[in-house]
Amino acid sequence: MPLLETLEDSFTGALDLTKWPHSYGDPAAVGGRGRIPCTVGGFAGLRSATNYTLAGSHFLLRAYPPAANGATVTAALSILVLTSTGGTDAGFIIDTAQGAMGLYLREGYADAGALFPPYDSTAHAWLRLRETGGTLLWEASPDSNHWTVLRGAPTPAWAADTNLSLLLESTRTDGSNNFAEIDNVNLPTSLVLLGAARTAAAARAISGQKSVPLGTARSASSALPLSCAHIVQLGAAHTRTRAGSIARLLRPARALTPGTTRPALTPSTTAPQLAATSTTGG
Repeated sequence: MPLLETLEDSFTGALDLTKWPHSYGDPAAVGGRGRIPCTVGGFAGLRSATNYTLAGSHFLLRAYPPAANGATVTAALSILVLTSTGGTDAGFIIDTAQGAMGLYLREGYADAGALFPPYDSTAHAWLRLRETGGTLLWEASPDSNHWTVLRGAPTPAWAADTNLSLLLESTRTDGSNNFAEIDNVNLPTSLVLLGAARTAAAARAISGQKSVPLGTARSASSALPLSCAHIVQLGAAHTRTRAGSIARLLRPARALTPGTTRPALTPSTTAPQLAATSTTGG
């Protein structure tokens, strides 16, 4: 009974059909992304094995929905957790023809409580559906690090089923054919920048870069170990020393003697004498 978050794919190399055994419509791995054709009247999708559970787990991924390409009705990417009952599912449907994203918890393909925020390709770049403590959360992030809750609902009973699957599907009703793409399924990325290093002891300036492997990532839900290296740019180190007291150095005063080279001062014979009383004020 694997948790849904254990399904991981970065789509490097050929498409791994052991992870997506129920795929259809000729999806492929292209340029490090999962590519799903988006054709008029057609359906194509990546679909995982049907052996996962959502209880206490989640899925997250980087989504690239199809460009509208002239569509005015539908050009969509569906990202759904499927149950064994058709039309009972939960997740996201991004429709670029309508400029909106549906947040669904469906039974019989219907959800009276669905929300439809305007789709923002930056704020909604990463999507996550997470179950925690009896609540199902629809979340979005621009960077897979800072998440915003878009919707919450009581967890459906089927979240604890052990035969769930993840479906990534694309279709359109009009416009020109193109494709949707998916990347980093359950593989979040993040970068942490540190400031200048400081030490209280004598130190030397550090001019290089230091690669620091990251430990296990933590989040509000179960997290996975990060496999990438963490690059930290260190600035110049600073040394702190305690200032000591400064002693005043005294030297003996030198005796002053009459100068023998400077001329003696004599009364001026050229400067005018100052009058004892004002000549203008009366």
